Amino acid sequence: MKKQNNEKIQNDDIAAIGIGAMIVFIALILVAAVASAVIIQTGEKLQQNAQQTGSDTQQEISGKITVNSVFVWDDAASYLVYFETSPGSGILDETTIDYQLVCETAAGAYQYVSGDFTLATEFDGTGLTNNLEPGVSYSIVMAATSATDDCSATSSGINSLVTLWIHVESGGSTYESLSITDTTRGSSVI
Repeated sequence: MKKQNNEKIQNDDIAAIGIGAMIVFIALILVAAVASAVIIQTGEKLQQNAQQTGSDTQQEISGKITVNSVFVWDDAASYLVYFETSPGSGILDETTIDYQLVCETAAGAYQYVSGDFTLATEFDGTGLTNNLEPGVSYSIVMAATSATDDCSATSSGINSLVTLWIHVESGGSTYESLSITDTTRGSSVI
């Protein structure tokens, strides 16, 4: 008698499900790796931008002048300015500090006068200083006239404005509006 072979080929569905699950699992790992790389790269970029912004802000604040008061010194030639370095500033070299006066004369002509802070003295008038130190008050008599332009109190006239800019090299700038209400010596303009 002959033996019959009852072998039938059966589809193995369980193995196909396992292979499909493994493919999905690998795809999820790849997507997670790409997503984490994007998140890490974005975080690093934001951190670099924050550091740069902080550094720029610190540099601007650490080199700035605070104007306390301004007076007419010579009604036809100058202003007396009392100032100090801004909080958080380091020692500033007065040769790196410049000022600009911008005005319109009573006749309507645009004027521009500039100079530097090399003649700055300590508030007590002990003499010229080499560097401006934090926490110390200083004064300077700023020339308001040049060979061609004049932003003095008398030239600008009563009820006029003179714009004062103070620039610190590699630092910040200070902006003040001088309001001329009286042109006599000692009159406060800020």
